[in-house]
Amino acid sequence: MNNLTLESILNEKLCPEMVKDYCPNGLQIEGKSEVKRIITGVTASQALIEKAIELEADALLVHHGYFWKGEPESIRGMKGKRIRALIRHDINLYAYHLPLDIHPELGNNARLADLLDIHVEGGLEGHPQSVAMYGHLSQPLKAEVFGQIIERVLDRKPLHISAGDQLIRTVGWCTGGGQDYIELAAAKGLDAFISGEISERTTYSAREQGVHFFSAGHHATERYGVKALGEWLAEHHALDVTFIDIDNPV
Repeated sequence: MNNLTLESILNEKLCPEMVKDYCPNGLQIEGKSEVKRIITGVTASQALIEKAIELEADALLVHHGYFWKGEPESIRGMKGKRIRALIRHDINLYAYHLPLDIHPELGNNARLADLLDIHVEGGLEGHPQSVAMYGHLSQPLKAEVFGQIIERVLDRKPLHISAGDQLIRTVGWCTGGGQDYIELAAAKGLDAFISGEISERTTYSAREQGVHFFSAGHHATERYGVKALGEWLAEHHALDVTFIDIDNPV
C-alpha cells in the first residue's frame, strides 16, 4: 500500500481534524512509498524503533509520536537520534494522539471499557469528542474487588485512593494523564474514576469528594487502542501488522 494512501485510510477512520491536539496527527516522518509491514506500539521510543528496524518494518504506528507543543524544536540529542534512525532506514512514522484516545470503537477509552466490562454511557465533558468517559458496571463491586480486576486485566497493580466502604456502581475514566477529570466525575456523582497517572492533588480530590480513584499506569491504560487499530488494518487492508509492547512502569 502507498504510504500516503495509508495515511488517508487512518485519517478517515480516526478523524483527526475533529480534535484540537497538542501534536500533529498522521504521517509525522515520511519514509518509503510502499508499506507492507507495520509495527505498532504506544510510544516511538528508541527501543521500539530498533525493534522496527530489526523486523524490517516499512512503518511505525504509535499513540505517542513527536513534535509536541512546547517541546524544543531542534532535532538533536535523543530526539535527533530517533529521527535519524527512522530516516536512515526509510521507515514511515504515523502517530495519532487524542483521536486514538476518543475513537468510539478502537480508542484507548473504548478498549479499556471493554476490558473492564464497563457499559459506556457518554462523555464526561458532554460532547462526542470528550476525552473522559463515564458508564456503569453490570453489578456493584467492592473497591478492593474492582482493583483486583484492573490488576488482572492490565497486569499492573493500580494505586487505589479509597473513598471509604461505598460500593462501585458508576465509573468515570480517562486513559493516560487524565487524573484531573476526577473533578467532573465528582460533579457527576460517580463512585469511581480511573486514569493512568496520579498527581499529588488527586489524593485529596478523591478523599474529600468521595470518589474511589485508581491510577493504573499511563502506558498500561494506553496499550490497547493502537493495538486494536493495527488489528483493524490487518483485517480490513491485508497489511502485516505486529504489536510490540515496550515495558514502561509509569
